[in-house]
Amino acid sequence: MTRCAVFLLYAMLVISGCQVDVSPEAKTKSVLKLYVFDCGMLRFESIESFSISDDEINIRDLIVPCYVVEHEKGRLLWDGGLPSKTANVDGWHGEGMLSRLDRTFSEQLLEIGLDMSSFDYAAYSHMHFDHVGVANEVNGATLIIQKKEYDAAFADEVTVPGFDPTLYNNLKDSARILIEGDHDVFGDGLVRIISAPGHTPGHQVLFLDLANSGPVVLSGDLYHFAISRWERRVPEFNVDRDMTLASMDRVEALVEETGASFWIEHELAFFVQLNKAPAYYD
Repeated sequence: MTRCAVFLLYAMLVISGCQVDVSPEAKTKSVLKLYVFDCGMLRFESIESFSISDDEINIRDLIVPCYVVEHEKGRLLWDGGLPSKTANVDGWHGEGMLSRLDRTFSEQLLEIGLDMSSFDYAAYSHMHFDHVGVANEVNGATLIIQKKEYDAAFADEVTVPGFDPTLYNNLKDSARILIEGDHDVFGDGLVRIISAPGHTPGHQVLFLDLANSGPVVLSGDLYHFAISRWERRVPEFNVDRDMTLASMDRVEALVEETGASFWIEHELAFFVQLNKAPAYYD
């Protein structure tokens, strides 16, 4: 095609109202989608273990989400919600901390044409029961985990509060990528795991650079409530207070630098405003 023909074709596209994005960013930026799922709820009689007095706020319910990240180079599961067996009992159950799950993650995946063998990678913000509930159900995914988190999760004697190896024991010998620090999942900067230890030895958060929705940081359990973020409240059950505060500083610096929206994963009031799968953010 001659240069004259190319010019005429471009002019026709402009006249017809088509938008041609020839920027370097448009040429290199990958297609990226984020799906949000309701993977259960928690209810607390008291929130004082989060370093929040019961009379400071009246929030007692936390949402438990799961996320699916679609990238042209693969599919990532981020956080796995409550165990599927929680759905076997209707409504709330437990003592002190109640839980409920109305629909399993595997049931919800069917709505976007996926199942538990559809993931290339799985990464959990940390190994607490409400983030790895479906870990043993995920088939064939490569686990991406901080080495310190892996060592703590599979130690001969598990000492980290909230770790239950029966929920994730299938991961011990699975394909895995052990990381020590940040990790670029697909190699283009669009999906990055950010090390943020302190809540657990290898806690991590997820950074996504979405083309239309803008950059987003998924918090894991860096914070549980909005007041935790604004007043830097560190839960009593975190393994290292100083490390947690340092992680808060580091992640907040990333949010400031990138202009990212910060999603507190457990914050119910925020979650109800989000579009849930099969809708997505891109």
